[in-house]
Amino acid sequence: MTSVQIPDAERVVVFDTTLRDGEQSPGASMNLEEKIRIAEVLEEMNVDVIEAGFPISSMGDFEAVHEIAKQLKTSAVCGLARAVRADIERVAEAIAPAPRGRIHTFISTSPLHMKYKLQLDPDQVFERVVDSVSYARKFTDDVEWSCEDGSRSDHDFLCRCIEAAINAGARTINIPDTVGYAVPDEFGALIAMVRSRVPNIDKAIISVHCHNDLGLAVANSLAAVAAGARQVECTINGLGERAGNAAMEEIVMALRTRSDRMPYTTGVRTENIMRASRLVSAITGFVVQPNKAIVGANAFAHESGIHQDGMLKHAGTYEIMTPESVGLSKSKLVLGKHSGRHAFREKLRELNYDLGDNALEDAFARFKDLADRKKDVFDEDIVALVDDGLVRAHDRIKLISLEVECGTRQARARLAIEVDGEPRVCEDVGDGPVDSAFKCIKHLFETDARLKLYQVHAVTGGTDAQAEVTVRLEEHGRTVNGQGADTDTLVASVKAYLNALNKLMVKREKRAPSALSA
Repeated sequence: MTSVQIPDAERVVVFDTTLRDGEQSPGASMNLEEKIRIAEVLEEMNVDVIEAGFPISSMGDFEAVHEIAKQLKTSAVCGLARAVRADIERVAEAIAPAPRGRIHTFISTSPLHMKYKLQLDPDQVFERVVDSVSYARKFTDDVEWSCEDGSRSDHDFLCRCIEAAINAGARTINIPDTVGYAVPDEFGALIAMVRSRVPNIDKAIISVHCHNDLGLAVANSLAAVAAGARQVECTINGLGERAGNAAMEEIVMALRTRSDRMPYTTGVRTENIMRASRLVSAITGFVVQPNKAIVGANAFAHESGIHQDGMLKHAGTYEIMTPESVGLSKSKLVLGKHSGRHAFREKLRELNYDLGDNALEDAFARFKDLADRKKDVFDEDIVALVDDGLVRAHDRIKLISLEVECGTRQARARLAIEVDGEPRVCEDVGDGPVDSAFKCIKHLFETDARLKLYQVHAVTGGTDAQAEVTVRLEEHGRTVNGQGADTDTLVASVKAYLNALNKLMVKREKRAPSALSA
């Protein structure tokens, strides 16, 4: 299996870790089908490397990496491994079917991590660096080595480990800002130092993996690229542990938009950015904030009269990139109950959805139902409607019907659901309509899960707006987010709760990774 190549001097390799580091966000669990769908979209975007999981952590992660390795043709498929031979063997087995496979092995190099996390001295860590990289090279020539907590590591020891890793066969050296501690000039100087002090650094690509604890992940990544890094590790929507990772869409569009100051290129097809963002948001239940750069609902919206006047005269007055460049359309077509399938299909294409015939018919039926209940159907409504259907496509627990009585008297809910095709019905009272509906769910599906978050927001304005509800459940240390959308807030709430339970069923089959990765 061969795949590693030193890129052109100005080409930046995009390494996406949405399926690995992104999934480590509390509540962001994905099942096999969802991971494959995301991987396929990433490959269509022309992402260079897709880190598909941490195979030793669970059978679910192993199967996801293995199946993705079978299906992808152009993107390299990567699996994560600690500096442990069993981990490396498991990754090698998982990526075996891939035309291009990578083993990514890591160990901490900072004094803090070595003392308290690993309980190893520097010489022991050094030995594991050499052994793990050498062993990984027995399975593939595309080996990446990461020095976890690299930004807080001693420079002399860091350079010693990097030189040894390259001599042992690593062709990518990743220097992570694992805890998001660095600032841009400091991180750029770190990369420059490595380039000047490691004698064999020309034999490897320098990569960076920045976390967003101080909101500097993208800035640090770009500073590293300017200093000589030629791979960036990132995620769709900035998904990731704690405050998240560097957002792929922000890095890619910054390089494209400011090529005058950063003359570097990526191979990413940016027109697919919005499609990927919406898919990841729908699957994980992590709503993208409206003012999020590039992919937020307000990123290309203009309400101020002064801004609108400028936009009408020349779009460049207030937009530094075009909506089309990230997969949006300028069309303001509003669909309604008299719209036909052709108009609906065209609108889906404008919104970068490509549904099969059955999925299209299902979405169109739900659209007509929505149009009967809602005066105006906006793009945001259609996005919510389609995403809601995609999220629920493989659910084992499904909503059949919901009736609620509420007001000045005690609320009462009558709920019918289906679990693996078996109908179940319940009627219960509660402290309000949502509480009574959720009590019914608990009666119909036994679980120890506790409700940690219940959040509602309107997709558009007006009293007939669709509600998008997010529910977070926690059970025995496992956390999942569920999402539901409907013009009826109570129906959306039940959909979100059931979606979370479906994800929890998947999560129960997984073990938590036994070590924090780089």
